[in-house]
Amino acid sequence: MQRRERTRHLIELGGLVQKAGLVDLTDDDRATILGGLLGLADMLQGEGGAALGETFRRRGLRAFEADAMAAE
Repeated sequence: MQRRERTRHLIELGGLVQKAGLVDLTDDDRATILGGLLGLADMLQGEGGAALGETFRRRGLRAFEADAMAAE
């Protein structure tokens, strides 16, 4: 069961990359997507990272809410 849960988790994370538009914006260039995610990780680890993370979290929550409202 653990393998199935991990697979589902990874699929959901890939869906977030798609939902954010990164696949289209990068023409499905996985090196560019990975580089961007590594840059984000660097920013979150740096000074002010916690505040930046909270800003990103709020933005993501608003996007989820907008999607839920559009689906209704």
